[in-house]
Amino acid sequence: MQSQITYAFSSPLSLIPRLVRLAIYLFLSLISGHVSGQNIDASVKRTIDSLISKGTTSIKEIEKVIKPFEMDTLQMDYFVKASALKNYMPGQVVGLNKLGVRYRLVSKFNKSIEKHKQALESAQISKNVDLEIYSLNMLGVIYERIDAITAALDYTYEALDLAQKQPKPSINIQQSISHSYHNIGQINRILGQYDLATQQFKKALEIEESLKNKLGLAINYQNIGECQEAQGMLEDALQTYDKAMTLNNELHYLRGKIICNNGIAHIYVHQKETQKAVNLLQNTLLDAKKHGEHTLIAAVHLTLGWALTELKEFDKAEENLRLGLELSSTYNLQRTRADAYDLLSDLWAKKGDYEKALKYFRTSLDVKSQIKNNNNVRYVYSSIIKRDNEKSLNSMNQQLRKNNTRLLVSGIVIALLSGIFYILYRQYQLKNDKKLLTLEQSMLRSQMNPHFLFNSLNSIKLYIINNEQKNAVHYLNKFSKLVRKILESSSMREIPLAEELETVELYMNIENIRFSNEIDFNVHVEEDIEVHTIRIPSLILQPFLENALWHGLSSKKGEKKIELHIYKKTKDYLDISITDNGIGREAAERIKQNKVLKRKSVGIEITKERLANFSKDLLNTFDVEFVDLYDENNEPSGTKVILHIPMT
Repeated sequence: MQSQITYAFSSPLSLIPRLVRLAIYLFLSLISGHVSGQNIDASVKRTIDSLISKGTTSIKEIEKVIKPFEMDTLQMDYFVKASALKNYMPGQVVGLNKLGVRYRLVSKFNKSIEKHKQALESAQISKNVDLEIYSLNMLGVIYERIDAITAALDYTYEALDLAQKQPKPSINIQQSISHSYHNIGQINRILGQYDLATQQFKKALEIEESLKNKLGLAINYQNIGECQEAQGMLEDALQTYDKAMTLNNELHYLRGKIICNNGIAHIYVHQKETQKAVNLLQNTLLDAKKHGEHTLIAAVHLTLGWALTELKEFDKAEENLRLGLELSSTYNLQRTRADAYDLLSDLWAKKGDYEKALKYFRTSLDVKSQIKNNNNVRYVYSSIIKRDNEKSLNSMNQQLRKNNTRLLVSGIVIALLSGIFYILYRQYQLKNDKKLLTLEQSMLRSQMNPHFLFNSLNSIKLYIINNEQKNAVHYLNKFSKLVRKILESSSMREIPLAEELETVELYMNIENIRFSNEIDFNVHVEEDIEVHTIRIPSLILQPFLENALWHGLSSKKGEKKIELHIYKKTKDYLDISITDNGIGREAAERIKQNKVLKRKSVGIEITKERLANFSKDLLNTFDVEFVDLYDENNEPSGTKVILHIPMT
């Protein structure tokens, strides 16, 4: 269970803008009053003041001092600002990175990226190579966590290249090299290249052993265990997990113990010791909730759901799988979502409902394709081959006179590796195709329910029956134009914003027939928005408008309004808000629960997946906010949905 882009990295030549930003940051810190130390624990304040006065430069020593409060964002924010005021750059950089880690653990990925980028800028301003490499690796980790594979690889390789250029690497830099190898291993593991991943983890292990770093050893052992499990080497994986667990217990490292127990439970299920897995997971789930990291809680729920499925305890299994899916969807954990859909597919197949099984399996494939697409695989392989080429050529240039055959051998090896990579990837595709075909053959029936098309034609038919020929022709023209635009747009990844707005207008005109033209629909576009040059994914607004119509306004009496507002708060995002004055989400949900026939719309979930896929080629990620609106009497007065679509 388990498009190439170029990223512009900061360089020391752009110091002036960074210094300006740093000055603004310090000024805001002063006027905010937070740096004064209010609400800061006195002992923490003394520890921070002592650390700053000593001017410790070792990252490891700084981390050791701040470890007791590194997960407290208030204390860490004070540490960062106090370090900045005293021009203590190592403290500022480490503190910003620790804030980034904390936000990553609670799935606030945009905030995490922001803090790590601030840390990188500060490190580059100070011209401290140790801090710069440390910050680059942290950016590699967060981008790997949100499945932005190319960005993760670029930042990690930049860190590794910079570290390996140092003639006498410090302990900090040796640690960073190990961290880089670990990041590259994780990326290969995500893409299913377990042998390559294991090679990288073993490189990291060698460094951690030389540094006698037990935490680093534990982390790499547990990752090797995951690779061994994925390759069916269950006994080897169990032994590797035991090594990691021994170290985690010595360190009292709760996160590591949760990951190891979850992995061990996987193996128990594979070995048909399923009840043993359930017993282990029930305690592990309590630990995961105590730890509070959404990724871990979701993963344990999924493993528990899988084990319960094998025991045919289907109700409990579905409950756990849906909890895992809900967490992964809420916090945009793509890999976990794919696992959830896969396991739900297996659950329904075991229950004999092959139609539902097929639906979940197809959704799983869609999510996986966003992570493991051809561009990502090609990019990673080309990066590995390019680096292997560079190393081989450097070595061969030194020994060319002694052995001219090495060039030929290296070329053959690289060609063979390329062929193997391609074959492995094709096997992955064929495996999914085979499963899809099996489910399709097992289906009892397949239904198409084009509700919108049927109801729209039915409304136009009523005009014809009532002899309202003018209205019938008018709306039939709009309907045909809308269908044509949908068909044209569906074949394109991106379209101009102007075309999307035209499609939305046509859609609302057609839907308004069914509401007896009661809907007051308005579009507001800010003056600085170039609707003909800005490009967005096609057909992303209709599901949110449909939700507003049928959940917010269909049960409302009186005035019915929908406002579509397009604006930009920052240059990096296009913001689109859809506001209705309907009955609100709580009342809509109550009505839905009371209906005999419950229709679950998947349009918004599919749109989120498409926006996630669109964001893969960009540095920033998309976000969708649902805001409940209330009047002066605190009564529900509608819903606002805000889409933050990345432009860079």
